[in-house]
Amino acid sequence: MLIRRETPADIPSIHAVHLAAFAGDYAPGTTPPEAGLVDALRACDGWLPELSLVAEDVSGAVVGHVVCTRASVGSSPVLGLGPLGVLPAFQRRGVGHALVHAVLGAADALGEPLVVLLGHSDYYPLFGFRLASEYGVTPPVPEWAPHFQARPLSTYTPALRGAFTYAAPFNDM
Repeated sequence: MLIRRETPADIPSIHAVHLAAFAGDYAPGTTPPEAGLVDALRACDGWLPELSLVAEDVSGAVVGHVVCTRASVGSSPVLGLGPLGVLPAFQRRGVGHALVHAVLGAADALGEPLVVLLGHSDYYPLFGFRLASEYGVTPPVPEWAPHFQARPLSTYTPALRGAFTYAAPFNDM
């Protein structure tokens, strides 16, 4: 498996990954919004091409994708992680783990202070995420608090506190 930055040629495959990865979360015949979200994020000013990564299998096919986009805590720039998607046939085989580790390493190398996400409270702590409230970061929707998590990176300082805001396309979900 290779983790690398997305290229324009990957866009249809990334869309397909998110359609397949999230299909089971919605009623049959419903299009998972995560696929459209990635497309909308790519078109917004919060898009950071360095932090849109794909996983390729040994044949070179895209089997997973993760993205971090520009977000904020108060007026300070931070990152929002997601969506993370892996083709169902490749789930539970380490692809998601590799993508999360890679995007966190890339974000840290870029000097980003904090990564925030709304996600499974058993999965993301494996990567050092903890409840965002422990860092004084509040979610845009109060009911998200039990699943709203943050991961400080090397340049993080405890003064980074306040209300979290995702890139604009998240508001349309």
